[in-house]
Amino acid sequence: MIITITGEPGSGKSTIGKKLAQELGYDHYYIGQIRRDAAKKRGMTLAEYNKYGETHPETDIEVDDYQKNLGKEKDNFVIEGRTSWFLIPHSTKIYITVDPEEGARRVFKELQVDNNRNEDNGLLTLTDVLRSHREREASDMLRYQKYYQKNCSDKNNFDLIVDTTKLTPKEAFDSVWSHIKETIK
Repeated sequence: MIITITGEPGSGKSTIGKKLAQELGYDHYYIGQIRRDAAKKRGMTLAEYNKYGETHPETDIEVDDYQKNLGKEKDNFVIEGRTSWFLIPHSTKIYITVDPEEGARRVFKELQVDNNRNEDNGLLTLTDVLRSHREREASDMLRYQKYYQKNCSDKNNFDLIVDTTKLTPKEAFDSVWSHIKETIK
């Protein structure tokens, strides 16, 4: 089984993805980190890299080809990425949503502890993080529509949608885990 996870910033995608992979004994892939690393190699933040990608499709195509090949060559893994669900169409598709302000609060709190995400410049306040998330989502929507004619936020494309706004990490994971256990049966 291949499980693709996407959703909104701060929704808990990584927490759920890592835990799912651990519980299932699967490999875990995180496309956001691959993009962050590619941005860093170019001396950019993720926000700058995404903006650059609006006119340089190779920034998406490179990592998207990687995902397509994984889906063709491998089984039994969890992958987090905005485009993973349609690049690996035979996957179990999960969308994790969160109220934008709550998502920004979660990310801001994480940045206070460990700011190695290479997210964006000037994330000094909760308002800065919320603005950055909105700009990132707009850039993602623009690129995916332009390059793939896809709306990666259209919840009709997913097998399971979980709103984590008022859930603890454990409750969010349990919701996904119960769906996966049913799918495995």
